[in-house]
Amino acid sequence: MTFDTAYDDESLTPTSTYTGTFHADPLYAESYRQNDPHDIAVVVLDDDVVGITPADLPEADSLSSLSRGQAITSVGYGAYDVSNAPGGKVFSYDDVRMTAVGSLRAVNKAWLRISMNPATGDGGTCYGDSGGPNFLDDTEVIAATTITGDAVCRSTNTTYRLDTPSARAFLEPFPDVDLP
Repeated sequence: MTFDTAYDDESLTPTSTYTGTFHADPLYAESYRQNDPHDIAVVVLDDDVVGITPADLPEADSLSSLSRGQAITSVGYGAYDVSNAPGGKVFSYDDVRMTAVGSLRAVNKAWLRISMNPATGDGGTCYGDSGGPNFLDDTEVIAATTITGDAVCRSTNTTYRLDTPSARAFLEPFPDVDLP
């Protein structure tokens, strides 16, 4: 893993890449449940990272009252363009971290559904952005992580809320996770 703005195998040095252990929510494997899929994981890094301040997590149940239209800033390294080609869609990648601002459309028990429709001025995520953070507007609070969206990355970014009892129960045992 890297915190660099662009990923390049040839230029990465041991000081810019980090290794760790992946921990998925064990309840995800039970079954995929639409009302709460437990689609969350943590990577515990092997070494401390210097010079990077961790983002904040939301307070318990603080996202339930978000207003429709709330700005959400999505971050990821996924596809930046979808074009039509013979045989179907082509997704273009350059492994550069990008951000986009979308508008909240719905709050569900486990999900925030965010418009990423360019016709309404919204931007969003695409293939390769899964697991990436979605910040409340321009704050340092990660409201949710990107889980899925529509097939051509132009309608809805579906994200997993980090303020729910199940997300907090999964995150709580990790000593470096600061739950407000």
